[in-house]
This record gives sequence, structure tokens and C-alpha cells, in this order.
Amino acid sequence: MSGAAGGSGDNPWQDNRGNKDRSITKSSVAGGEGMAQAVIGGGAAAGGPRLEGDAFLTGDQMTGGYGAADILHACTIEAHAGEIAVIVGPNGAGKSTAMKAIFGMLKLRGGGVRIGGEEITHLSPQARVAKGMAFVPQTNNVFPSMTVEENLEMGAFLRQDDISGTMAQVYELFPILKEKRRQAAGELSGGQRQQVAVGRALMTQPKVLMLDEPTAGVSPIVMDELFDRIVEVARTGITILMVEQNARQALEIADRGYVLVQGRNAYTGTGAELLGNPEVRRTFLGG
Repeated sequence: MSGAAGGSGDNPWQDNRGNKDRSITKSSVAGGEGMAQAVIGGGAAAGGPRLEGDAFLTGDQMTGGYGAADILHACTIEAHAGEIAVIVGPNGAGKSTAMKAIFGMLKLRGGGVRIGGEEITHLSPQARVAKGMAFVPQTNNVFPSMTVEENLEMGAFLRQDDISGTMAQVYELFPILKEKRRQAAGELSGGQRQQVAVGRALMTQPKVLMLDEPTAGVSPIVMDELFDRIVEVARTGITILMVEQNARQALEIADRGYVLVQGRNAYTGTGAELLGNPEVRRTFLGG
């Protein structure tokens, strides 16, 4: 993946040291500039060690489901600032349910959610957006009748400042969106619509970007490109939490990985550790 390596040219997204401007993120990303610089390019995605210390995003011992049945059973998901954390597992394992619980779309019967050390378990999804969370669902994640640019503008609905700088960065990250900015999002390819959805989420200047199956239904080439862009976003200091069906490829860029089975943590480790685990490979990665 070419984007994972980065470069030192004019594109700040491809700087191995991260995006120095960082205007796409809120200035209060966990720990400030020093924390962001400490994690940019230093996780498993870049071959570095697993990060230690307090997690920036935590879904702690989450238990809950729909109606009377629990789908999550004391499930814990964590991610540090600037990390890519990936949730994988078989169909029906509770992966998307865990994401929805963290974003406040599912009421928990046990456990809690914290961001930057702040308890947010009882906050609505809208309130969590104001705290710095952005969620991109797998489907129905664009306004098809609106243009690409109008979709991006919708992502900045909570902001009162000038959004032009952030939009310019989104266009730099996804050049095809600038080219098609006057075109209706519903006319784009599946991969391009995913780029619009991610770009709109970035317009909120999130501290945490949550992606539910971002590569579902796209070609292998588009999947690689999306993963490259996800790595570049993480290098700006944004925490990425992602559910992904292409488990092997996702774990290759992951700083931290979680394998869920029947709503429980089955395996946890760095992406490299899970890829090297014979049982994980045999059971979940096809050998």
C-alpha cells in the first residue's frame, strides 16, 4: 500500500511525521500536540511498538443488545490517540453492535464508554459528536441527491468557524471528490461514495473516527486505496475504530486488534500479534 509508507512531498497527508497543520482535527486531541506527534507513524501500522498508557477511547465491559437479548457480553474495546483499532470476527459476532454501543446508538445494560477519560455512557449520539466522535455507517451513509460538496458541508453543521481549510484537506486526501464536487453523491461508484462518507465525517474535525465496514462491496484496488487513506488520517492524531470484513488486510494496518465471538472478546493484541497467532489465522483468517 503506497500511502502507508508516506512521503515528504507537498502533500501533508503523506508526511511520515504527520500533518503538521492538523486543522482537520480539533486542537484538543488527547494530550495536545505532543501526544499526537508521539503516536503519528509510531504504531504497528508503521512497524512500531504497541502503545502503552491510558486509552483515549474505551468501551469498557459493555453488555447490551436489542430487546431482552444481550448481544454484547462484557466486551471491552480500547484505542489510544492516533491508533487504528480494528474489530474483526465471524458474522453475528457483535462487531457492529459494539460500534453502535460506543457511539450511543445502543443502550448498555452494563459497562460504560469513555472518551479522553470522560464518562459519556449516558450521552446521545449527537452529544457524542460534539465530544469529538464521528461515525460512518456501512450503508445509507451519503445524501444521494446532494452534491459531493453539499455532503461535505453537511458534515460541518455543528461548526461555527471557517470550514474551507478542512474541506481543502478532505479534497487533498480524496482528490476524486474535488473533481466530482458538483456531482450528486448518488451517481458515484461505491468506493467514491465511501470517500464522501469518510470526508463528511472528517468535516466535523473529529478526535475519534468510527468506520463500520468501510470497504464492503468495493474492489480490491479501491479497498487498498481506502486503507491507505485511513492510515494517513490516523497519522494526523485522529483515533480510528473500524469494523472490517477483510480481516487480514485490516489487521495489517492495525495498531490494535480485537476478535469478537458471540459478543465476547476472544483474542486481543496488536495487528501483528493477531496475524501471527496460529489459532486466529486458522479460525478467522483462512489459514
